[in-house]
Amino acid sequence: MQIRHANDQDAEGIANVHVNSWKTTYKGIVDDSFLENLSAADRIEGWRRKLANMPEDEQLLVIADEVGQIYGFMSYGTEREQKISDVGELYAIYLLEEIQGMGWGRELFARLKEFLQKKGYRSLLVWVLEGNSAEHFYKHMGGQERRRKEIVIGGKTHTEVALLWSSIDRIGAFS
Repeated sequence: MQIRHANDQDAEGIANVHVNSWKTTYKGIVDDSFLENLSAADRIEGWRRKLANMPEDEQLLVIADEVGQIYGFMSYGTEREQKISDVGELYAIYLLEEIQGMGWGRELFARLKEFLQKKGYRSLLVWVLEGNSAEHFYKHMGGQERRRKEIVIGGKTHTEVALLWSSIDRIGAFS
């Protein structure tokens, strides 16, 4: 398997990873009926549009095997909420359960750090749903909690936690 930039043909694979990762990652956190109703087919067109209109300040990487099957993805770019130009944001990172714990997250973070350095970003932000085991990974990689906000998923209120790396040099410094 390899990490590469996503292309137009990856929309279906990304949608599949996105939905299946939600179903395993958020089980017991998000309402079961909401997760059961998620459909990769419903997300393919959105991913096609995203891939066709990728802004210059964003990247979407995939983990794919030699025949192109997608096992994970990561997207990132400029911080979205306050539009701070020198702050990067990790928008999404999802891996199928079968490749979790194999070092792919660290590999993706290395590519993320490289992109941030090249583009002149100074820090990195990620929002993580409270209860998501990835929160421990992010903290292990150097992220520190900065704030919280309430969001609604499937009609229920959840808490999202903002983790910040005050300097991109600190990404992975604790691994």
